[in-house]
Amino acid sequence: MSAPTPLPESLRYKIGIGLIPKIGPVLTKRLIAYCGSAEGVFTEKKARLAKIPGIGQKLIDHISGHRDLDIADREIEFITRHRIQALFYLDDGYPERLKQCEDAPVIIYVKGSTELNRKKIISIVGTRNPTDYGRSMTRDFVEELAASHPDVLVVSGMAFGIDITAHKSALKHNLDTAGVLGHGLTTIYPAEHRDTARQIAEKGALITEFRHDEKAEAPNFVKRNRIIAGLADATLVAESGEKGGALITADIANSYNRDVFAFPGRVNDKYSTGCNRLIKTNRAALVESLSDFEYLMGWQKTSTKETGVQKELFNALTDEEKLLTGLLQAEPSSSIDHLAIKSNMTVSKVSALLLNLEFKGIVRCLPGKVYQLT
Repeated sequence: MSAPTPLPESLRYKIGIGLIPKIGPVLTKRLIAYCGSAEGVFTEKKARLAKIPGIGQKLIDHISGHRDLDIADREIEFITRHRIQALFYLDDGYPERLKQCEDAPVIIYVKGSTELNRKKIISIVGTRNPTDYGRSMTRDFVEELAASHPDVLVVSGMAFGIDITAHKSALKHNLDTAGVLGHGLTTIYPAEHRDTARQIAEKGALITEFRHDEKAEAPNFVKRNRIIAGLADATLVAESGEKGGALITADIANSYNRDVFAFPGRVNDKYSTGCNRLIKTNRAALVESLSDFEYLMGWQKTSTKETGVQKELFNALTDEEKLLTGLLQAEPSSSIDHLAIKSNMTVSKVSALLLNLEFKGIVRCLPGKVYQLT
């Protein structure tokens, strides 16, 4: 076995910045933006830190008092030994969909080699205590998904119930799957899922924002849910009671302007209360099968004739329109602001161009002014 590739010195600062207490992802990114780099945060003078919006004296004291990077060095030793990727939010390999979420982790650890920026990604979540109906609907959906979209990535949270059913079904039908953990990579929780986790690491990826020795504590699983929602184009709630982590994930996905779907259940079934309420309150679209999901997501297969017409339309586009369509091919589900930054055009200009592309049937507008190719 060849020796692991040496990791850059800057990584210790990228990990170390997460050790500073009382500073979440949003403030951390603001600090890095003002200081120029993670390392710059550790070397910046207090007087200049005080000029950063949202950074008061208490936070400055926390920053100044936590410049010991021994923990970061131990983390680097662990990820090097176990061949784990550490993806910083400014790295090219960091998931683009997740990067669009303001509160996304500054750094994530990935064990596996699956592509996290592929064209199609779906999260499937649900209750830890599913009925036979919930399990069956999940298995059937994943089986159909594998037959029609073999390139899709299935994301879930490695928990009992619907989560592990989705993971196992994906593995059974040779779909890549990613498990998002609420703890570090030293252990697997629940322990019963160790073998499945091993298979996922080989076929897809295990993902976490927590350092390797961080334990499985309740608040971590709530934090983990935003990664599940942020990684995907859409979140499907397969079965859920009145309360549960799946509903939190659905709410987060809605806050990210991502599509949310739910399988309906009987009106008097307590295990479908959550799904039915999501549908009733227009926080999730009702789906009964893959075909419903495909239609709403625009994932249907196009005929040769349609493809030919599409090519003709693309050939008739202006250079600016071609630039935007190219960006949407590389980064699906992009906001107007994101497209404006990438194209170096004004928001008003991009908005007008997208409207023209929408009239031509090349793009479609999703809630929250997010755009996709049709």
